[in-house]
Amino acid sequence: MNKPEDINLEPAQPGFRTPSGIEVPEVATADMVDPARVGAPGEYPFTRGIFENGYRGRLWTFRQYSGFGSAEETNERYKFLIAQGQTGLSVALDLPTQCGYDPTDPMASAEVGKVGVSLSNLAEAEILFEGLDLAKLSTSFTINGTAAIVYAMYLAAADKRGIPRAKLTGTIQNDILKEYVARGTWIFPVRPSMRLIADSILYSNEQTPRFNPISIAGAHVRDAGCTAVEEIAYTLANAFAYVDELVARGANPNEFAKRLSFFFYVHMDFFEEICKFRAARRYWARKLKERYGVTDEKALMFRFGVVCGGSSLTAQQPLNNIVRVGIENMAAVLGGAQSIFTCAYDEAFQIPTETSAEIALRTQQIVAYESGISRTVDPLGGSYYVEWLTDRMEEEMEKVIKEIDDYGGTVRAVEDGYLQSRIARRALERKLDADKGERVVVGENYFRHAEQTSDFGEVFRMDPNISSKVVERFKRVKETRDNAAVTRALAKLREAAVKDGENLMPWLVDCCHAYATVGEMVSTLKAEWGEFQEPVRL
Repeated sequence: MNKPEDINLEPAQPGFRTPSGIEVPEVATADMVDPARVGAPGEYPFTRGIFENGYRGRLWTFRQYSGFGSAEETNERYKFLIAQGQTGLSVALDLPTQCGYDPTDPMASAEVGKVGVSLSNLAEAEILFEGLDLAKLSTSFTINGTAAIVYAMYLAAADKRGIPRAKLTGTIQNDILKEYVARGTWIFPVRPSMRLIADSILYSNEQTPRFNPISIAGAHVRDAGCTAVEEIAYTLANAFAYVDELVARGANPNEFAKRLSFFFYVHMDFFEEICKFRAARRYWARKLKERYGVTDEKALMFRFGVVCGGSSLTAQQPLNNIVRVGIENMAAVLGGAQSIFTCAYDEAFQIPTETSAEIALRTQQIVAYESGISRTVDPLGGSYYVEWLTDRMEEEMEKVIKEIDDYGGTVRAVEDGYLQSRIARRALERKLDADKGERVVVGENYFRHAEQTSDFGEVFRMDPNISSKVVERFKRVKETRDNAAVTRALAKLREAAVKDGENLMPWLVDCCHAYATVGEMVSTLKAEWGEFQEPVRL
């Protein structure tokens, strides 16, 4: 047992600003709130939620982000989680798949199956979803640079099993703009990448009308260091760039906006997290109506999923993360999320074990079925503080979006490196605040033992032979497929890539049906489009 002298001293009284820098009043009063802005649930501008009966009509989708090693192992984990009550799949892909490399590529060898499942061709997808009813399960893919290819592979897998495309539900992240500024798994230059995203959205609207072809993601810019205000503002600025691209292609926002979805992290400032979602719903609906003339109420609805965890979790005293995720889960529900992922407590340092993944899922189930907070719609609505903070969050978001618009818009800001530099500076500030003790992280910079134990319970161990098994099967697929059919499919894809206005999705689906690999499809497009060159700003 640790002695009292091993425990860090208690920090000074916490400051009275939110992490986004908004000064918090000692007491919020009625005169600080405009009741007209609050509205009713299910009604424009949707401050109180997009459904009039909230979770009484339907609970959020319970997901656990999962994928590692081979398709067989990940399929086994999915079946385990579904047996425990999970209601949707969330597919994590390894870095080679994310970056467009086949498992035999020298760039891929050290990373095959490490942070997600290897999904290089249709044969792997068939194994990954074996025994799972894709007509009933909602499937989410966290993939961006190769999103159109993975979506095409999912369609081909459904086609092979005779599942009507119209029955497929789920989401593919497909948000390349935030990759340029926050994560780095970009492949092509910005302009052709925008074309590919528009292609996939337009194709999905026609072929898979219940599937969300994009999840515009603030999660990664948040984990890269942004504040809650910036997370929403950058995400909405990206969303407007995608809307502009689609409108330029002749698409009707009253139609395609119904399938636009969003994805965020939930961190630890409870009320700021709740209010950022309430403010985002209202701002999105207002801007779609004012800027794009959207009149269909379903197209104005801000639909979003979240992850509870991410960089708010710590490797030090990791069991504390169970409490963090519980608090964040409640904030997500009170903020009105449609889909929730809860991180496992050990996710700060390893792939979750079955035990830790189950605890994370049970956290959602406890909030849903025991806490009572899902029984009534927007239970914090009308709180003077919540409504006041919602208004302040919206005002601050609008300021940040205006700065990006004044710069020349999101695409230019990304191409010039402007957004990248802003996020990098914010990340440095966040790190220095924690190092100086100005931002309290329990168990990390305060309230920690002088000597932390490294015994955190069960350790996840991956089969060390996974990479060789994946590579062996990959080679077997290439040897047994119809290579002439692959050559023809790739040639047609290349021809389509140089034609303005040609939608590439049908050709990508054909390539997948022929068992062309992710690396082959990406190389074909690189030959025409080149690669993104990251700008350097001093």
